[in-house]
Amino acid sequence: MEELDIRPKVSSLLSRLVNYTNITQGAKEHEEEESAEASRRKTPKSPNMGTLMGVYLPCLQNIFGVILFLRLTWIVGMAGIMQSLLIVLMCCSCTMLTAISMSAIATNGVVPAGGAYFMISRSLGPEFGGAVGLCFYLGTTFASAMYILGAIEIFLKYLVPQAAIFHGTDPLGSDSAMLNNMRVYGSICLTLMAVVVFVGVRYVNKLASLFLACVIISIVSIYAGAIKSMTHPPEFPICMLGNRTLVRDRFDVCAKTVIQGNITVPSQLWERFCLPGNMSSAQCDDYFIQNNVTEIQGIPGLGSGIIRENMWGNYLQKGEILEKAGLQSVDTHGALDNFGMYVSADIATSFTLLVGIFFPSATGIMAGSNRSGDLRDAQKSIPVGTILAITTTSLVYLSSVVLFGSCIEGVVLRDKFGDAVRKNLVVGTLSWPSPWVIVIGSFFSTVGAGLQSLTGAPRLLQAIAKDNIIPFLRVFGHGKTNGEPTWALLLTGLIAELGILIASLDMVAPILSMFFLMCYLFVNLACAVQTLLRTPNWRPRFKYYHWALSFLGMSMCLALMFISSWYYAIVAMGIAGMIYKYIEYQGAEKEWGDGIRGLSLSAARYALLRLEVGPPHTKNWRPQLLVLLKLDEDLHVKYPRLLTFASQLKAGKGLTIVGSVIQGNFLDSYGEMQAAEQAIKNMMEIERVKGFCQVVVASKVREGIVHLIQSCGLGGMKHNTVVMGWPYGWRQSEDPRAWKTFINTVRCTTAAHLALMVPKNVSFYPSNHERFTDGNIDVWWIVHDGGMLMLLPFLLKQHKVWRKCKMRIFTVAQMDDNSIQMKKDLATFLYQLRIEAEVEVVEMHDSDISAYTYERTLMMEQRSQMLRQMRLSSAERQRESKLVKLVTYSILTTNSHGTPMTPAGPVVEAPPEKVQMTWTKERCEAERRNRNNAPENFRELMSLKPDQSNVRRMHTAVKLNEVIVNRSHDARLVLLNMPGPPRNADGDENYMEFLEVLTEGLERVLLVRGGGREVITIYS
Repeated sequence: MEELDIRPKVSSLLSRLVNYTNITQGAKEHEEEESAEASRRKTPKSPNMGTLMGVYLPCLQNIFGVILFLRLTWIVGMAGIMQSLLIVLMCCSCTMLTAISMSAIATNGVVPAGGAYFMISRSLGPEFGGAVGLCFYLGTTFASAMYILGAIEIFLKYLVPQAAIFHGTDPLGSDSAMLNNMRVYGSICLTLMAVVVFVGVRYVNKLASLFLACVIISIVSIYAGAIKSMTHPPEFPICMLGNRTLVRDRFDVCAKTVIQGNITVPSQLWERFCLPGNMSSAQCDDYFIQNNVTEIQGIPGLGSGIIRENMWGNYLQKGEILEKAGLQSVDTHGALDNFGMYVSADIATSFTLLVGIFFPSATGIMAGSNRSGDLRDAQKSIPVGTILAITTTSLVYLSSVVLFGSCIEGVVLRDKFGDAVRKNLVVGTLSWPSPWVIVIGSFFSTVGAGLQSLTGAPRLLQAIAKDNIIPFLRVFGHGKTNGEPTWALLLTGLIAELGILIASLDMVAPILSMFFLMCYLFVNLACAVQTLLRTPNWRPRFKYYHWALSFLGMSMCLALMFISSWYYAIVAMGIAGMIYKYIEYQGAEKEWGDGIRGLSLSAARYALLRLEVGPPHTKNWRPQLLVLLKLDEDLHVKYPRLLTFASQLKAGKGLTIVGSVIQGNFLDSYGEMQAAEQAIKNMMEIERVKGFCQVVVASKVREGIVHLIQSCGLGGMKHNTVVMGWPYGWRQSEDPRAWKTFINTVRCTTAAHLALMVPKNVSFYPSNHERFTDGNIDVWWIVHDGGMLMLLPFLLKQHKVWRKCKMRIFTVAQMDDNSIQMKKDLATFLYQLRIEAEVEVVEMHDSDISAYTYERTLMMEQRSQMLRQMRLSSAERQRESKLVKLVTYSILTTNSHGTPMTPAGPVVEAPPEKVQMTWTKERCEAERRNRNNAPENFRELMSLKPDQSNVRRMHTAVKLNEVIVNRSHDARLVLLNMPGPPRNADGDENYMEFLEVLTEGLERVLLVRGGGREVITIYS
């Protein structure tokens, strides 16, 4: 019942879900917030757009664009009908497959406004979301530049050619002059559009229907003109010299001579090719003299059979003259001065280039999902509207390719700017009732598309900035008081200006294709990943999807990227990769339940199951650490340098588990455990330890450590090495639990066949910021324990702190060993292990046990005996004080009648505490005798003789320590075999003393104990 107070009731949850409304991220709310008073008066309107108005028509408007009017005829002319159909089919199949994947994602739950960025980031996580969101933003920004360039091309080529500022004298100069005109007018147009968007998007929204009408009327006029051409083809004659196409606006009559009155006089065409004033053939261009001038129909019409000539491709190199294959021609070199009279190719063409130029005309499929906030039923409208729009546009493109190839002469199709048909737009020549319908319609539709791109791109950037996954974009999340993204608009304008400075529509289109293809690739990936993982939350209402379709779409996107322009593809992927790594490096602290997390879990599960097959081979063995940390009273890590050492040893590879034990009851200490875990994670982050943290609560620290050693890790990802600190101050401590726990842990690791590392004087170990520029890492190899002592220095030297240290290996030779042979054998062994190290063999002679050793052993045993007696006497004192209290209590409270009394009078309370002990006369006598015997115990302690086995061990430890200190006193780190603890627990204290003696006088010592298996091999 208590949960009702802290958890929401089902009824209130359901009511909140029913009242959920989407505030659109598009332009509508900005329009409504133009006036603060108006926004106060207005009640929030529920989204009410249907499939037709909300998805189908916006998608149509976005998909149909500048390429259809300005470049599709040229693509058909260059590639031929068959290859053009293949290009259209490839691009439209790619977008259709993407639309299926997008429909599945869009119908999987409520889609707030935000379009592709929202869908990908929530499906694939912040890293992919940020990378793809920025790619989509750059694509939309370059799309605005492409539309503006298209509009300026229509304006300068077909509407007002006189408006050109720069004029070229020769053909090459005219091309560069045209590009400069595009740059000037494009920049002016971009500025005007940015001002319109800044002032208010209400105007853009109001004009949207007008722009859509322009597109539809233009397309209808093309179909009408094609049908009319069956019976009445339009009159657009083309003048040919031999088989070469002439620029039609350079002369009046398509003939070499004209008759004025009864006299034959040279025509304007003659004067172009010949020197003025003389009809002599010697003064004329060779090609002009030897070839006839003919006139052919530019638009033969649908029934003319021209389709046969236009069926196959005719790719040209830059500067190549457009020629008609069927016409007779004498092939001679003409004068270079007359090159400007012929229609020639302005760029080199190929199938791959045309794919890159055409693909932007298939983009725009996200328009419906971008408006998801305005839709009455987004989960139904987005799939239906988008797929219908793609089907419609695909049919229009495919039919247009066939119609253009069937109606228009091949040289006119290959004529990009309509030079052969008196500078008319080539599509316009086919349209009915007039070419101006297409020219004006396409101009307004491209201007409208440019405005919409400039409206959408800043909002997309603002959405990414507000998600706060890319810190340096944070400033672009701010805008005007009504939410208009001012700063984002400014950046969009600057990037679009870069596209306009490129000035060529054919060069901007492939750039834009790359960014859109990247975006579509990740939409398909998101759908495929979610489907394959069978995420519990993946329940799309749209059922006609399959992971194979998504993978096919993804493959097509990738293929199209590399087909259209491999170097642009690499750049686009590089940009996306850098953004991904940047977000990952910054640590995007977002949890959106994304598919990549699910993918990571599946991959981890698969890998863990693979690891279960058996233990790793010696070649793959590396220390997988369990670092046991001690926390102080404030839950701070007592020795953070243990973590530093772990990070230096691991260098980010393998498994690191950091464990700690909190003493107490789990129910009472759960909060403390969480706080300790967070403190350890913070310290791990500071020390750059990549790993996991595990804190356990146990009634005894010793039990907690045993639990950690037994249960940490999962499956094959378990620790094989334990790192623990040295119990400092164990001699001074009256409480033996610290060092008892230490020895117990050593015993547990041995029993579990785990390796053990004990860094002694860990506070002297270097931090991650220090660098040793010289010095040695000394390994004292006394007992072979699987090669741990060899492997650890090698791993440490991978880290920049230890990289410049040299490795020295010392081994100890007894009297009967051949030290020279030992040195050779050890050097050979190290060579086979591929480890570079100096080798030294140290001879230890049998010498008499020194008085110092004897004295040291005696002191150790006396000390342990004394401590044992002190601990015994302190326990007795505690017991005695309780007894004295009880006796006093009895004397004060009991009289001869058995009535409890106090100095103040009788009381009825029971004794304050029960002591479970009977105080007898015999017990009093025993206590008195013990106190009398204390001096005797002390005399016994002084006359104690040390145990001979302890003397021998101490002798070995002292001699070995002398040798180590002599050779390694200035080493940066000394690695030693750690002897095992005694089987009998009575000798634990002596064991600690031996370890102290062994490591005395050394600054940094790492005691190492192997896990009972080989960890290093000579084999590859």
